[in-house]
Order: sequence, then structure tokens, then C-alpha cells
Amino acid sequence: MKFVDEATIRVEAGDGGNGVVSFRREKYIPKGGPDGGDGGDGGHVYLIADTNLNTLVDYKFTKFYQAGRGQNGMSADCTGARGADVVLKVPVGTRVTDKETGEVLGDLQVEGEKLRVAKGGRHGLGNTHFKSSTNRAPRQKTNGTPGERRILDLELLLVADVGLLGLPNAGKSTFIRSVSAARPKVADYPFTTLVPNLGVVKTGDGESFVIADVPGLIEGAAQGAGLGHRFLRHLERCRVLLHLVDAQPVDGSDPVRNAQVIEQELKEYAHDLYEKPRWLVLNKVDLLEGGIDGNSEANDAASEGAKLLDKIASSLEHRPERVFMISALQQHQTKELTYALQELVDRVKAEEQAAASEENKGDSFVWTEGQSKLKDPVTGNTIKSDVSEDFDDDFDDDFDEDEGVEIIYQK
Repeated sequence: MKFVDEATIRVEAGDGGNGVVSFRREKYIPKGGPDGGDGGDGGHVYLIADTNLNTLVDYKFTKFYQAGRGQNGMSADCTGARGADVVLKVPVGTRVTDKETGEVLGDLQVEGEKLRVAKGGRHGLGNTHFKSSTNRAPRQKTNGTPGERRILDLELLLVADVGLLGLPNAGKSTFIRSVSAARPKVADYPFTTLVPNLGVVKTGDGESFVIADVPGLIEGAAQGAGLGHRFLRHLERCRVLLHLVDAQPVDGSDPVRNAQVIEQELKEYAHDLYEKPRWLVLNKVDLLEGGIDGNSEANDAASEGAKLLDKIASSLEHRPERVFMISALQQHQTKELTYALQELVDRVKAEEQAAASEENKGDSFVWTEGQSKLKDPVTGNTIKSDVSEDFDDDFDDDFDEDEGVEIIYQK
């Protein structure tokens, strides 16, 4: 299936049905009065997130969607049928933007999340609504309002915890193959990866995270070189970025210079992405002189790879939070790297949940007999209200009695 992460569609909600002018006409019932019914509401257009989808290819060819129109009202106070809704399924991670105004209408990040993108028109009123003591035969009615019409830009942003960055042939696809069940294409020429790939890394029972591999960047991507910045938006949701650097490039280029190129392209793309937590990973250390000796990081400090890694880290403006040396092909130190990533992802998720719960925490209202109390969400102290405990809120109870009311029956 072709991977499509951008699409533009036009949606139209249904118009509301018109009200009608009608009068009740039956034998032996003179002057039956108005009985014109209301029209039906127009149908809405919804988008719903579905985990079974991973591309917007369905919207690349079918670009127009219209909800049903509300039925007109009928006599005998019959309301018209409501227009049928249109529900469009999109992959999880789809961002919806109004093309004409640039307004972001929503971001569907959870399975089953539903977003109304076009509101149906409101129904018109029949002449029954206009009857009064002075207007017993109204001939007024209203028409339904038109439904919303929008042109939408759909953008798919992959939902992943860890994103891979690097030049072509830095070993990103090899790394995701070695730590997950994903099987992206691997070859000895640049731009082997043409579309983003997702992999699930399992580090233990019930513990896992999602890693995203995007096509490599080259110098001048901001000006359209290579595949440009087209796929960098898939890293916007990642909690940490892994910057993979080839320790022994086949073209003989300088690894330090290659790392600086990626950093500069990130800075030109978006400041928020540039400021994300970033780890530096030196890949293909098995190609360095001496190969893999299997020693710990402390014993590798004096090795050629450790010196190169330190040189790269010190040359970057955005200093990496952690550094690693791995060989994705030989799976050297990859397990240690995935365990460290799992700890970071778990910690960040816990912080996000705590921040969300704190944000949603509001004033808790406690009602007690005789008075109302508010609790301060910060201190937890009770805030007394101005209502006195002796205040009688049953002041109108006396009016519920029938004493003094004269009931007159007329024959």
C-alpha cells in the first residue's frame, strides 16, 4: 500500500430542512389551526481516529464528502427526518487544518477520538411556532440554514516515542531492524528509506515503546535537496530524538561535519524540534580500528570510538543529553540503549500525566447541611461561603399551601 501522509479534501455538512405552512383540515373540525411541522437538522461531517489505518491514501483520490440534507417539515406537526451524518476514518496522529483560514481544527491522537469538522444546518420552523392569540392562522415559516462547507488539509504525524535522525546510510533502518520486528529495506546506497517506518521495541513484560525511522537528511534539505524536510514533521510528537552518526562513512566524509549538518537542518526546520531532548549515538563502531572488544563504556573511554564520540558531542551547539556507541548490525550495546530509552520514556510519560492531572484539577465543591464550602485546590483549606448557617432557603414553602385560595368551578 502506498504511504500518503498529506491530503486535501472538501467537506459539506447537510442543509437544514425547511419548515412548512399547513393547517389542520378535517370533517367537523372547523378552524383546525396551524399544524405545519419543523424541518430536520442537516447531517454533520466527522473524522474518527482508527488504529487500523496507517496512511491517507483513501483521501488522495476521493476528495469530496457531503452529509445528508434535513427533510422538510410536513403537516400534522410532523418534523422532517434528520440528515445522515458522514463519518470518515483517518489514522491515529492526523492533524486537521482549515485550508482557507489556517485554523487547526483538531489533532486526533487517541483511538476512537472523534472530531466534528463540518456542522449541519439548523432546521426551519413550521407555522405552528408563530400562532398566538392575535395571529391564529399564521402563514409564516422559516427555511433551514445551510451547513458548513470547508476545505481541509489532512496531515499524518506518526505517533512515536523515539525518533531517528541522521544522514542517509547512517544505519537507522539497520538499528530499527535489530531492536524491533520492523523490516524496512536495507541496502548499500543512499535513500534506501523513502517513507517513514514504525517499530515497537519490547524491553520487558508489558514494557515497550514505539520508534520511528524517517528518510535521511542531507545538506541543503531546507532548500529542497534530497527529500527535503517533508518527513521531519513525523518527529514532532517524539519524546526524544536519537541522532545516529556513521563512525566510518563510505564516502570518506568527516563524521563531525556530518553531525553538524543534521543539527543545522533541524534548526532551520523548527525551533521546537531543535530543542527536543536529543541523544547522540555513534553507529558502526565495529568498522573502527580494533573492532568491538566488548568492554564496558568506562573501558572504552580511551578507544578511538570514544574519542570520536567526544569530539562530535563537543562540536554541537545543542549538547546531547547522553551519548552511546553501538553497532546496529552486530547488536553491540543496542540492548543497553533500548533499556535507557525505556526508562526515559516511562519518566516523561509519568511527568506528562502528572502535569495533565494538575491542569485538570479544579475547585472541589462540597455541600454540607446549612452551608456550602469550597476547598482551595492548592492549600486544601476550606473556604467558607457568605451564606449564614441560620439562613432559611425554604422561604417560599408557605406559598405551596392551598390555604386562602378560592377554587371556582363553572358549569
